[in-house]
Amino acid sequence: MYRRRETRRAQLVGEITNNLRRYSVDAQQVGHAFANLHGLNPTDLQALIAVMDAEMLGDPITPGRLGEQLNLSSGSVTALIDRLERAGHIRRDRDTADRRKVLLHYADQGAALAMEFFRPLGARTDTVMDRFSEDELEVVQRFMTAMSESIRTHRDSVRAARPEPPRRPTS
Repeated sequence: MYRRRETRRAQLVGEITNNLRRYSVDAQQVGHAFANLHGLNPTDLQALIAVMDAEMLGDPITPGRLGEQLNLSSGSVTALIDRLERAGHIRRDRDTADRRKVLLHYADQGAALAMEFFRPLGARTDTVMDRFSEDELEVVQRFMTAMSESIRTHRDSVRAARPEPPRRPTS
C-alpha cells in the first residue's frame, strides 16, 4: 500500500486504490452532510439509499430485506422505518399481489429533498462522464460492479466473523 510501485500497472493499481478510498470518504461526507441537514443518522441514510437502489432496480425492498442489508434486528428496522416515515422520507405500501407483504418506497417529500440536495452533484457527475466514450464507460461500469461486489463480499465475511453481542437477561 505505501511501498514504491515498480511497474506502471502497480502504479495504476495504487493510484486507483487511493482514488477509490478518497472517493468513498468524500461520498460518505456528502451523505453525512445531507443526513445532518435533515436530522438523519448514518443508519437512516443507509436505509434511504437501500430503498432508492431497490426502487431503481424495479424491485422495492421489504422491511425484512432492509434489515438483512443493514444488519439490524426486526425491532430496530421497525423503529427505523417508523422514524423515516414520520419524517416524510419513505412510505409503506402493501404489495398488490400479496397484501401481507409490505414494500418500502421513497416518499415524494423525501425524494424532493434528495433531488434538491444532490442535483448539483448529479450535474458534476454528468460533466465528468461526458468526457468518456461509451466503450470507456462500459469498462468503468464493469470495474465498479466488480469492486462493489468485492467490498460487499468482504463486508459479509466480516459480519459473519463477528461474535454475537451478549444477550441481556430477560426477567
